[in-house]
Amino acid sequence: MVEEKAEIGIIGGSGIYDQSIFENVREIVVDTPFGKPSDRIVLGEFEGRRVAFLARHGKGHRIAPGEIPARANIYAMKSLGVTHIISPSAVGSLKEEIKPLDVVIPDQIFDRTKARPSTFFEGGIVCHISFTDPFCESLSNLLLEIASNLGKRTHRGTYVCMEGPQFSTRAESFFYRSCGFDVIGMTALPEAKLAREAEICYATIATVTDYDVWHEEEEDVTIETVIKNVARNEETVRAILKEAIPRIPLEEDCTCRHALDNAIVTSPDVIPEDLRSKLAIFLRGRV
Repeated sequence: MVEEKAEIGIIGGSGIYDQSIFENVREIVVDTPFGKPSDRIVLGEFEGRRVAFLARHGKGHRIAPGEIPARANIYAMKSLGVTHIISPSAVGSLKEEIKPLDVVIPDQIFDRTKARPSTFFEGGIVCHISFTDPFCESLSNLLLEIASNLGKRTHRGTYVCMEGPQFSTRAESFFYRSCGFDVIGMTALPEAKLAREAEICYATIATVTDYDVWHEEEEDVTIETVIKNVARNEETVRAILKEAIPRIPLEEDCTCRHALDNAIVTSPDVIPEDLRSKLAIFLRGRV
């Protein structure tokens, strides 16, 4: 465990972090049994709340979606004492009514990733968490309310997470639309799964940059379009975070905090001691 502490974690692009609004800002290095996080973690205080910010792709955006050390990132947040994570994410729209620059607070997710470690529990221990509703309902509702009150076009919906780093083929884009999915991105998984295993409330602010490649009357997605609209969406995300951070109900006994209850099925007497030590931050005497 590290000595520094935080209550709220933010994992997102470096552009959303407005250091000027925080007090007592410092950077720390956190090591984990799953390697190093994406970058140093920036700690600060905002209206009495202790916040930890982590650049998901590292400073300078040097880490591809499939290479993000998600286990290290979530473990680092847990070791700091974080109970709530807000995860801003750029997405493409799969529906006409969800327009570029809109805000989507997902309530469901569909996994199309291929090669990303998505559990802390392996190598001698098995854990089956409930993942029926993958995003924290309380935190998501708060973010939706704030975004709407700020005058943003807001939506709920399903986020399909693709492997990347390439964008969709046209066939894939039409397939995802036929499934009824709402937005597509590359970063919500395995973050959401790992946060649930860590019993951390997790919600995504998905900001729309484009219409992917299905829209006949719009240009196909390009990195130029994405970067341009990401910059515009960063202001929206910062505004939401400023409103949300003081209002997050830190003491609320959310079901996310009990995800591991009865979820570990391995007999305690066969779990290796080195594995117990590695996962001690999650086990808390459960086995």
